[in-house]
Amino acid sequence: MGYGAFGDGWEIKRGGCAYPDRLEDLASPPEIIYGRGDPSVLAEDALAIIGTRQMTPYGEAICTLAARMAVSFGIAVVSGGAIGCDSAAARSTLDEHGTNIIVLGTGADVIYPQRSEPLVEQTIAQGGAVISIERWGTQPRRYAFPKRNRIIAALSRAVFVAEAGMPSGTFSTAEAATEIDREVLAVPGSIFSPASRGSNYLIESGACIIADEEALSCALSRIFCCLRSEAAPGARTPTLDQCGSMMLEALVATPLRVDAIARAAHIDTRTCLERLSELTLAGLVERMVDGRYAATAAALVNRTSFGAQ
Repeated sequence: MGYGAFGDGWEIKRGGCAYPDRLEDLASPPEIIYGRGDPSVLAEDALAIIGTRQMTPYGEAICTLAARMAVSFGIAVVSGGAIGCDSAAARSTLDEHGTNIIVLGTGADVIYPQRSEPLVEQTIAQGGAVISIERWGTQPRRYAFPKRNRIIAALSRAVFVAEAGMPSGTFSTAEAATEIDREVLAVPGSIFSPASRGSNYLIESGACIIADEEALSCALSRIFCCLRSEAAPGARTPTLDQCGSMMLEALVATPLRVDAIARAAHIDTRTCLERLSELTLAGLVERMVDGRYAATAAALVNRTSFGAQ
């Protein structure tokens, strides 16, 4: 290994002992891997978590759930470091003190988009790795991102699609995974949600459907041949009374307007507005630009803690 543009940068050449064996499954394995951070993590079992940049609260919740579960299995998480689902998965992995790997479409010393810089630096600081197959200093180029997606698929033993619309760059990663016998897992979404059309299409095309948390746990146990460890207790949603639970369960299904929420909870409009204010302050509900209310990602992730007092 040698050093690149950064003092902490390194290069791994194909054929060297540090070169990730899984990349040899590609039709044209890269000759050099450029990176920062800990190169040894590239040998760890890994799950790619990918999805749309236009992430909804539902997609964010799915990314958080998948990342937390991967960490509980002792599995590294791979993503492209983009905004949306990639960043949500990476942040959750780091929050759970798991191993995070970011594959860039630029040089490993060029952060794109710029807003991902804190995520990149935290990944390195916490013992993960930021890598690229592009030379040091390479700026964003459209042709580089499909190449990046092939590396994401190859480094991982499975690719998890949290949320994807149509068309979607996620498809190139899923196709690359299929070509090299990596399993593709996808979460279904509402038939009314444009953000889920791509995910639903992948399931229709043969991806393994992940319908709930138990299905994901079983899939990871099967693919990685390991068992889930007990995760440390994290933040939980507050205990709700029956009215609050009914309101939140209605909003988990779909964003609603105030009158529809009131009907679902069997309360009047004024009481509904008061309770929505309470749920908003608790971080469980958010008001959308069109006036509807929706459950937040935090509420979706922790919905198992809903319960009437």
